[in-house]
Amino acid sequence: MGAAQACARLLHPSVVEDAERARQKRLLGVLLAGPVLAAAGLLLVLPGHMDGAASAAWAAMMLGLGLLLPFVLIATALRQLVEPAALVAGVAAAGSLTALAGGAAAPMAGLCAALAIEAAWVGRSRPAAAAGMGAAGIAMIAGALFPWEAAGTLSPAWGWLVISVYGATLAARIPFSKGQAATEEGGDGPLEIEELTGAAVFQMTPTGDIVQASDRTRQLLGVAPEIMLGSGLFDRLLVADRVVYLSALADLRDGCDRKSLRVRLRRAVGEAGEGAYRPFFLELVRRGDAEAIAGVLCEDRLAAELEQAFAEARENAQAAALSKTQFLASVSHELRTPLNAIVGFSDVLANEMFGPFANEKQREYVGHIREAGDHLLSVVNAILDVSKLQSGTYALGSEPFEFDQAVQMAMRMNAQKAQEKGISLDADIADDVGVVDCDRRAVQQILINLLSNAVKFTPAGQVEVSAHRLGDRLDFTVSDTGIGIAADDLERLGTPFMQVHSDYTRHVEGTGLGLTLVKGLVGLLNGGMSIDSTPGKGTSVTVSLPVGHRHRAEEDSEEHGPTCREVWNSEWKDDALRKTA
Repeated sequence: MGAAQACARLLHPSVVEDAERARQKRLLGVLLAGPVLAAAGLLLVLPGHMDGAASAAWAAMMLGLGLLLPFVLIATALRQLVEPAALVAGVAAAGSLTALAGGAAAPMAGLCAALAIEAAWVGRSRPAAAAGMGAAGIAMIAGALFPWEAAGTLSPAWGWLVISVYGATLAARIPFSKGQAATEEGGDGPLEIEELTGAAVFQMTPTGDIVQASDRTRQLLGVAPEIMLGSGLFDRLLVADRVVYLSALADLRDGCDRKSLRVRLRRAVGEAGEGAYRPFFLELVRRGDAEAIAGVLCEDRLAAELEQAFAEARENAQAAALSKTQFLASVSHELRTPLNAIVGFSDVLANEMFGPFANEKQREYVGHIREAGDHLLSVVNAILDVSKLQSGTYALGSEPFEFDQAVQMAMRMNAQKAQEKGISLDADIADDVGVVDCDRRAVQQILINLLSNAVKFTPAGQVEVSAHRLGDRLDFTVSDTGIGIAADDLERLGTPFMQVHSDYTRHVEGTGLGLTLVKGLVGLLNGGMSIDSTPGKGTSVTVSLPVGHRHRAEEDSEEHGPTCREVWNSEWKDDALRKTA
């Protein structure tokens, strides 16, 4: 068993199939033992033909040349090349020994039969046995046709000694009992634990160092067992699972008999491009007085299948979302061109550039066309902006500008609707706000959407924009005295095409994209947003944005780690939505 394990460890790492490994292991054993037996035979027959020094030299050369073939097999795993070469070398060696011993009648001629026996032993097939018998016949004929005259000095007893040594090797390999033969043929004989469970078995020290790893490691982890020796198992563990593994070893050292773990191990990436880490079950069993630990590793197939299914579902969902976004962007882009024409021509008609209207109904209908076109164009623009945000193609550019001017522009755009509903628009901008450094278009878009929502959902009362500065950050709030938001609706705000449902909102036009766009722009600007709302009393939306010395702050964060600003901002990114009583 020890010799078989030694041969298995010498095999090339590329040989992973069980049947091929078994055949190459048998071939390697024959190639290592054959030259030794042939060299011993030469030492017995050559003294009758030459002096002792020359005999020893020829025997050493026979041994050296014979060991070339096992070295080739170990280095290249080219069994299809080594096997024919081994038969040719065997014919030459057996034929020469037979000729030197005196011909076919000498006991040494029995080594020719070894060619047939070893070929059948290694190949375990009829073609291999036939090739061995052919080689044995050629060696016997060659030895009988070219006997050496001085061979009579060799005592027959020495020839029988060589044959006896070879017979002993056969007795150690060939199963004579029926039970062993049945097991070899695939009967009901005992199977090793690896074959029963598909698990890899490790012998470990109390500190976790592996001293022996089974061959099943190749199938489970994609590496040779020798790679796992020492700290190989610990090195392949996912960092998050190492504490659990070390704790289990400590428990075993303290007297625990068995520990079962679920761990993730790094697997060698194969031709199929499998993931680096795979889930496994690891069973650790204490042996004796914690002087040794046995480990049984098997794959967690259910977890692996769930992970694969989850990854496929996520890819499908991402592909579907991207397809939807691209479709909306394409349709919106095609709609915007004719809508611009409708809005433009309706403006020309409303201003009576080509003559006055015949009656007031014409003026009224043109006004309706203008309003409907503006509304539809705003919806299309919102869909395009949301699609750009979701696809990551929304371009940002930083520039200094007066924040108060952006507020006044947004208020002017909503002034008419506010006036029609009797809503007062107010601004309370702190003196320290001044010039901010940010993407002006994005900030104005945020203000316009927040003010539009505030005016839209306020039957009457007040809408106010307030702002103040905290170092390199700008905090501004858009508050109203409108209908407020219920707790159930508050949790879903920011979802595309989602609107608050109430008796008042039934008569309010909208697509539910305004707050989605605001949320996306705030996140793109590395900012944060929170909402306070009380049903029947109003809503306040607060936005915090970095607006100055951003490049210096980013450089400081790279050199010194996360800054206070980044830690504080991570809280804002939770998008806290609060409902007050």
